[in-house]
Amino acid sequence: MYENSYIFAADMNKKDSFWHRAFHLYYDGFRQMTLGRTLWLIIAIKLFIIFFVLKLFFFPDFIGQNAESGKEADFVATELQQRAPSP
Repeated sequence: MYENSYIFAADMNKKDSFWHRAFHLYYDGFRQMTLGRTLWLIIAIKLFIIFFVLKLFFFPDFIGQNAESGKEADFVATELQQRAPSP
């Protein structure tokens, strides 16, 4: 009984592991794409625009501009307390 399990364990190499098979599934899929590559490039460009460019122009560093250095947490706490609705 132990001999068979040892042989089975010895036969299990890295190529049979779940992570290796999953990696090669996606690797082969992306390698064989033609139209998909263009679509993924468009998606990547859109994500870059959304997360980087829009943040620079539309989301200023409000806490950094209005709070003293080292007291950002206190600034946020007081702002939350002031803006909280009264019961």
